Amino acid sequence: MTWNITVKQFEQYLRLEKSLSGNSVEAYLRDVRKLTDFLELKGLTIAPEQITPTILRDFLEWVNELGMTVHSQARTLSGIRAYYKFLIMEDMMTSDPTETIEAPKLDRKLPDTLNFHEIEQLLAAIDLSTPEGTRNRAMLETLYSSGLRVSELLDLKLSNLYEDMGFLKVAGKGDKERLVPIGRDALKHIQLYREGVRCHLKIKKGHEDIVFLNRRGAKLTRVMVFTIIKDLAAKAGIQKQVSPHTFRHSFATHLIEGGADLRAVQEMLGHESITTTEIYTHLDRDYLKQVIKDFHPRS
Repeated sequence: MTWNITVKQFEQYLRLEKSLSGNSVEAYLRDVRKLTDFLELKGLTIAPEQITPTILRDFLEWVNELGMTVHSQARTLSGIRAYYKFLIMEDMMTSDPTETIEAPKLDRKLPDTLNFHEIEQLLAAIDLSTPEGTRNRAMLETLYSSGLRVSELLDLKLSNLYEDMGFLKVAGKGDKERLVPIGRDALKHIQLYREGVRCHLKIKKGHEDIVFLNRRGAKLTRVMVFTIIKDLAAKAGIQKQVSPHTFRHSFATHLIEGGADLRAVQEMLGHESITTTEIYTHLDRDYLKQVIKDFHPRS
């Protein structure tokens, strides 16, 4: 069993069976390549099945000495774990050398969020007298209403707008599709944009079904959306670091604070694991503690 052959098989598995995006597949392969680079550097000519927990611990110590962040170390270990799980699933190995390896401890950084007043401040800073302003209002209403990732917003299709039902069909990570509710205000502003701005654009070939377009009739870039939001935050006088993801975090936080079921929020966000969604329960607890501190007479 060689590294080249098994890594190639692992790549096919990720692409064909797991249906992961090209970027995700490349990230997994990069993780395994880091391990093979380490083996080559140390002069260890061993096959995948000869890797031991001791070698893996030495590898993690090595990447730490290289200055790799704790989050990157954990991500790399996760990719190597996935590779060995694949080998076991394919009956190429019977034991997993990663099983006893502990991932580096991560500090769970709570994401920045905007309160409802700040959301309104930012939306009010948009100049609705311009075509770009009309589009930007529709985009930000959609981000906040449905908790989309910026990539999901940019790829949103007209054919996936179910306005009569109040839902969007979204292609998330790994091209996994999900239905997400969208609010009346967001739908209203999308309609204003479509009827007042989008219909007047000369749309580039291949972009006809994309909802949000630039003035040249092409899909917007991630950088453009980041810049729009950053400029609006400054205009609104908001001191926090605001990005498209801030709207997603705010969407989830406000739902949890309002008593929404964690599983429902997981479904709407498109999180594969409930553990990822649970970070918002930490935010909720902080919020509740602050409420006690502010309003309880003996706090």
